[in-house]
This record gives sequence, C-alpha cells and structure tokens, in this order.
Amino acid sequence: MSAESTEHAISAEAIEEQDDALSAVQDTGQDVESGAGAEDSEGSEDKGTSASRLEEEGDVAADYLEELLDIADIDGDIDIEVRNGRTYISIVAEEESAGLDSLVGKDGEVLEALQELTRLAVLSATENRSRLVLDINGYRSERAGELQKIAEDAVASVKESGETVALAPMSAYERKIVHDAVADLGLISESEGEGADRHIVVSAD
Repeated sequence: MSAESTEHAISAEAIEEQDDALSAVQDTGQDVESGAGAEDSEGSEDKGTSASRLEEEGDVAADYLEELLDIADIDGDIDIEVRNGRTYISIVAEEESAGLDSLVGKDGEVLEALQELTRLAVLSATENRSRLVLDINGYRSERAGELQKIAEDAVASVKESGETVALAPMSAYERKIVHDAVADLGLISESEGEGADRHIVVSAD
C-alpha cells in the first residue's frame, strides 16, 4: 500500500471511529456535556488535577500518537505542554507534510476524531478522564483567529439588527472560544441543539 493510500485509510478509519469513540466515553459516564453551559467544560480548568497526573496523561497520549504516526508512515514531532490544569499536545513537522494535513481533515473533523481517540487511550491506561487538547500543524491556533472573527461578525449583526444569530455547528472546544469572545464583546451566547448539530446562538439579552 502506498503512503498516500495509507494516509487516506487512516483518515477514513478515524472518521468512522469518531462516533464509536464518543459513544464509548458516554458509556463510561465520563462525558458530561449537556445543557447550555456544560459543553464549556471543554474549556473549564480542573484546578484539582495534579501536575504528575497531567504529565502521565501526556506521556500516554504521546506514545499512542507516535504509534499511529509510525503505522501511517507520517513524519511529525510531538510536543507536550501542561498549563492551566490541562495537557496540550502538538504534532508538527519541520517541512510541509501532506500526511499531517490528512490527519487534520476537512474543517478539522479528523483532528477531532483523533483527539477523542487519544483521550480514550489515556482513559484506558490511567482510568482517568482526560481533557487534553490535540493540535496538528497549528490548525487550532489558526482556527482560533477565525472563530474570533466569527464571534465579532455575529455580535455586529445582532447589534445592528437586534435579531439573534445562529452560528454553524462547532465542537465543544470551539464553542468555548466563541462563548468567551462574545462575552468579551458584551453580548450573550447560548448553545442549542444536540450532538453534531450543537451550535451557538448569539443574542443581545
């Protein structure tokens, strides 16, 4: 199998496994997302999480991701950072890598699947729920800037028309970024919908 076909297979498998991964988390009772603000547990900080526990989950996650990169024959360096009670893992390459781009996928869908699978790997190894954040090729950093612009445009529209604005569905991590941006701009945002259709509605009150 060629490297290109391997990358495509890994991407497809990751997408197919996303629902299974999310269901498995829910079956363990670990997924607490429900209600207007609960998905923002993605962005809340667990003050009681010890540094040693975060370091352990970072090591487990890095081993899991390194094995995946080896299977897919994709080059990438794994960086681990612990800050504000959460583990952040980045996979980067010194040179542009189509293989890593395939692990991000359209609109980050493969990245989200890999993040959930990595969290499950940590849960399996440590019996602790992880809220680690996975980034590949700086996708999340770039996306954060786009989300800020989306929030600013929504707020401007609400202020001009007085009508609420419903945004496109986003992951819990992205919704947290938008909620914070809207709050900083002085308006209100709430999450509506279920599952993959969960989205933010911005209003004046």
